Amino acid sequence: MKIKTGLTAFILLISLFAFGQKNDEAKIEALIKKMTLEEKVGQMAQITLDVIGKGDNIYSSYEPLKLDPEAMKKALVKYHIGSVLNTANNRALTPEKWHDIISEIQKVAMKDTRLRIPVIYGVDEIHGATYTVGATMFPQQIAQGASRNRELVKQGAQITAYETRASSIPWNFSPVLDLGMDPRFSRMWESFGEDPYLVTELGVQMIDGYEGDNNDVGNPEHIASSLKHFLGYHAAISGKDRTPSYIPEDVLREYHLPSFKAAVEAGAHTIMVNSGIINGVPVHANYELLTKLLKEELGFKGLVVTDWADIENLHRRDRVAATNKDAVMMAINAGIDMSMIPYQYEPFCNDLIALVKEGKVSMDRIDDAVRRVLRVKYALNLFEKPTTNYKDYPKFGSEEFEKAAYTMASEAITLLKNDENVLPLGKNTKVLVAGPNANSMRTLNGAWTYSWQGEKTPEYTEQYNTILEAIQGKVGKENVSYASGVSYKMDGKYYEDQVDDIDAAVEAAKSADVVILCLGENTYTEKPGDLNDLYISENQTELANKLAEVGKPVILVLNEGRPRVISRFEREMDAVVQTYLPGNFGGDALADILFGDVNPSGKLPYTYPRYPNATISYIHKPSEEQKKAEGVYNYEADYNPQFSFGYGLSYTTFEYSGLKADKSSFKKGEAVKISVTVKNTGKVAGKEVIHLFSSDLYASHITPDVKRLRGFEKIMLEPGQSKTVDFTLTSEDLSYFGKGGEKITEAGDFEIMVADKKIKISLVE
Repeated sequence: MKIKTGLTAFILLISLFAFGQKNDEAKIEALIKKMTLEEKVGQMAQITLDVIGKGDNIYSSYEPLKLDPEAMKKALVKYHIGSVLNTANNRALTPEKWHDIISEIQKVAMKDTRLRIPVIYGVDEIHGATYTVGATMFPQQIAQGASRNRELVKQGAQITAYETRASSIPWNFSPVLDLGMDPRFSRMWESFGEDPYLVTELGVQMIDGYEGDNNDVGNPEHIASSLKHFLGYHAAISGKDRTPSYIPEDVLREYHLPSFKAAVEAGAHTIMVNSGIINGVPVHANYELLTKLLKEELGFKGLVVTDWADIENLHRRDRVAATNKDAVMMAINAGIDMSMIPYQYEPFCNDLIALVKEGKVSMDRIDDAVRRVLRVKYALNLFEKPTTNYKDYPKFGSEEFEKAAYTMASEAITLLKNDENVLPLGKNTKVLVAGPNANSMRTLNGAWTYSWQGEKTPEYTEQYNTILEAIQGKVGKENVSYASGVSYKMDGKYYEDQVDDIDAAVEAAKSADVVILCLGENTYTEKPGDLNDLYISENQTELANKLAEVGKPVILVLNEGRPRVISRFEREMDAVVQTYLPGNFGGDALADILFGDVNPSGKLPYTYPRYPNATISYIHKPSEEQKKAEGVYNYEADYNPQFSFGYGLSYTTFEYSGLKADKSSFKKGEAVKISVTVKNTGKVAGKEVIHLFSSDLYASHITPDVKRLRGFEKIMLEPGQSKTVDFTLTSEDLSYFGKGGEKITEAGDFEIMVADKKIKISLVE
């Protein structure tokens, strides 16, 4: 009876949801019929907050921020601007200030305009409500990928949605579904990692967390998500931001498309476009990708928004449009629905109006774009409730939310080396804490934290612990000495460092039992994070080598957004711990791991390269692994990373056994169940991630990858405890894309791998 009642309720819920959507569509069509061309074009324009703030120019506002009534009247009433984004002066605001600002904007939009269409406000809230003072900062996405914990990823997104709505903001430019496949890339850390399956699985969890399981973004605790960045953004040949990529059709569909396809199927409401160039064509002008693939093939019904000023870039940077007007024509006809302008909005609006009147952009294309914009606004219930109120969100910044952020950090941090079990340390150990990342909240969080590049983080994080402070709290200040040795420059450079006093650090090491050396990067994202050398800096390398010469055990703690090469000194380190960008509670989580209160369970979400010229990911072709027996003389040319994708140690040991399939062969359209037993053979409880890989032994159209991740599960085991973990593989999972982009499922033998165990299965006709 309970099952029937539950099913009836579910069917009723879905029916009401469908009815609501149908009702909204009718309202949207009625509204579009009332709109002038100018009002429609305005809905397709998005400006940054400084444009309507009081200030000397449109690029910055006075402090404290106040809105300019005349600027708002011009933008929202005269030009009918439909969206505002970002924060003023690149600075976080309190929930109260956000409420006041957005309420004032909505008041103008809802009362002073003819049709009273609300503004949709959007912000990059990529690891928490990043532009709100007092919000909960989670580890960045790359660390969440290392956690391999679907539930924690979803929970973090739910909390971010709650605190974003507490900030009166309904639209979040997240998650990033790009593959973090190139360690040179400045935005690698914004991804879940280098594997399509991993990114797909965690991306869907994040969308469900933001939007709710039923995508009911009108719920005042949910937000509309925006998938970033469609498509192939991280695949730049140079490894630098917003530079060209060359991506064949099979590669595009095999590796880059799966996460976006799954996210569209999960109901995500909006999508942001890749700022780069694929095969010579800027993506913002690519009709085949934006309309044919995204809107027609994938069936995406939501809103397509540009990235920052990217329609203008078609003219001024990419030179495919002779004028700004031509750029607008190309982008809108390609499938762009909303232009993130962000400053000079008049040319976009005026040019698009003229293009329609000249017949160069059809009214049907305009109506389609406006329909998509209004669809999101209605879904968010902005017409009924244009602004949420921080007073209705009592859990904002709560201990409950902070605990979730800490838990994610503790499950993400990855132990990469532990010679002679030097870790965990005893709590009476005398330690020297050194390095430029040892006493910095800025580097724990990374960019997109209170400001774009994260440089303002120290202003808002005094209540949290740096690595140094967390260690002092764990073992007492009397047992901890500190000497940075190297520090980051404060001259506007985002990632360079300088020598402080390496000799002082060396001298301090002589009196310590162990050195905890905290190296990595300063904060950066986008173009400021481009680099020319993947090696960790010369200054930090010198510090590491000189501390190692003292003869005391050295624990290398990495705090970085991408894997900076450490092979020049890694052999001298007794342990290596990767923290990624763990957020405000990263210092606490790290201290608990170093001193044994938490057993590390993170697994690398990327391949850690040994050399700057050896950045091949774990997904590669057999020719990357040519061995001595095959006649290769330069043995360093073999695939030989510092640490492999999926690698991560524990303070306990796990034994795998009984890998088997429920059938040795299966047909197309069928599935096979794979099972394996895992036992904790150590003395402490621990979490283990079970990775299921497959290898297509021979493929007739495209050289197969050496192996591919097909499943993962994270389990907790007490000492001596065993669990059997089941995976289901379908024939579809073992298919691949041919060179023309066609999907191929062909008969053949496959090797299935879990840890060091292997079995063979066959797909038959």
